[in-house]
Amino acid sequence: MTRNRLNSQPNFPVPDDFYERLIEAHRDLSTAQSHAMNAALVLLLSNHIGDLDVVSDALDKARASVQSLADAILPQEPP
Repeated sequence: MTRNRLNSQPNFPVPDDFYERLIEAHRDLSTAQSHAMNAALVLLLSNHIGDLDVVSDALDKARASVQSLADAILPQEPP
């Protein structure tokens, strides 16, 4: 049995159209509503994917990207 893999390469014919749609979906939402919408979107898309290995890989990569960003912009505590 082959294991499905996460496609992290650009996959939209016109990426800006997706980004514009995403921004529009968040328009006029409070921060809390925006976070809730993101959570709902993750659950809907994860269900659509339906493969725990692929979703786990996506979650790991997303978390690592946020941690890397935080490490780059937040001051480091002295040892």
